[in-house]
Amino acid sequence: MEILQRIKEKKAVVGVVGLGYVGLPLALEYTKKNFNVLGFDIDDSKIPVLKSGKSYIKHIRSEKIKSAVDSGLLNVTSDFSRLPEADAVIICVPTPLTEHREPDMTYVENTAITIARYLRKGQIITLESTTYPGTTDELLLPLFENAPEEQGRPGEKYKVGEDFYLAFSPEREDPNNPNYGTATIPKVVGGVTPNCLRVACELYDQVIVKTVPVSSTRAAEATKLLENIYRSVNIALVNELKMVFDRMDIDIWEVINAASTKPFGFNPFYPGPGLGGHCIPIDPFYLTWKAREYEISTKFIELAGEINTYQPYYVVSRLIDALNEHRKSINGAKILILGAAYKKNIDDMRESPSLKLIEIIREKGADVYYNDPYVPELPRTRKYDFNMQSVELSEKNLKSFDAVVLSTDHDDYDYISISEYSKLILDTRNAFERNSIKSNKIRKA
Repeated sequence: MEILQRIKEKKAVVGVVGLGYVGLPLALEYTKKNFNVLGFDIDDSKIPVLKSGKSYIKHIRSEKIKSAVDSGLLNVTSDFSRLPEADAVIICVPTPLTEHREPDMTYVENTAITIARYLRKGQIITLESTTYPGTTDELLLPLFENAPEEQGRPGEKYKVGEDFYLAFSPEREDPNNPNYGTATIPKVVGGVTPNCLRVACELYDQVIVKTVPVSSTRAAEATKLLENIYRSVNIALVNELKMVFDRMDIDIWEVINAASTKPFGFNPFYPGPGLGGHCIPIDPFYLTWKAREYEISTKFIELAGEINTYQPYYVVSRLIDALNEHRKSINGAKILILGAAYKKNIDDMRESPSLKLIEIIREKGADVYYNDPYVPELPRTRKYDFNMQSVELSEKNLKSFDAVVLSTDHDDYDYISISEYSKLILDTRNAFERNSIKSNKIRKA
């Protein structure tokens, strides 16, 4: 197979579709290994930023991008007619949910249709977007097999494993993880045929510490779902226990820390104001949706989803109780949300529970503000358009709020000053206690 030789000799051009939290770091890893990379994105605004050597993602340093661009190894474009230039095309586009919690395959399907329009013999296409088992075989494969017809050659077909290669390899990005990055996290790979698997493993072996081949694309798709369902269910468990133990006047954080001393049979998970990020709040429902096709009800997964989805409402109920203790109604109160990102020390707001908190608290009649050192203003998302800017954490500002709700425990926060100047604090992350700060102003949620 010619493509195998091109990959081994680093002559293959690697195309990455979707230059976000998954695609951009992967593209940079290939440039570090001296591959020519052609990055594609439908967002025209990203192209000039990258070409100027700058980053729009906090944990990806501009110096890395500038080095890749200046070397000539990284080229970016919104012109998808250049797809035939790539020997390998890696799809890293979003897979959100619809308002009815069903898979929204718009991005994957539109990308696949575009690739089919330009697909040429000898290319390998891999999908990294998290999705339900069967997506690669049922959605992508027919489009690519019939690519000649898309290109105006009716009656012809491409044969997978011979004319082109198709695989699924789920992304395992954890933004700003200090211990693991794109290149150091083992990569699960499933191919449509043995030849597809062989080529895909060779492609990823160039930049990833270890590839983990599995028997099929369906097995690879299911692996990613299992990873995130495991986390979702265990987070739901501690979120439910948090609410139960609160009624019993037991500190869930103390209990988790004590249980963590057991050297076997226990892995700690921690409660919070809700689930955030693109994976855990979304991925389990891809399997739930697909399971219906097989007349199976995924009760365990759905229950976990219900518990986790309820958490912002629970936080607001705790806020109402805390305000009542101070003889203050939430209606007309001035509330500050600390943290807009879905987890600490990043600027990623995908599915952030902070956004839901803002919505609910506003609906209760409060005036809501926020602060986040990494998110100077709230961008428009698929669900929300708040048009808000981060406020300064000055002594004067903190004293003006009736309550401060810590949603994201950024390390940048001066917890001592916040506790000193705030009237009332609702801590959803146990951040103040972890920073050895105790005060009768602080409530946990």
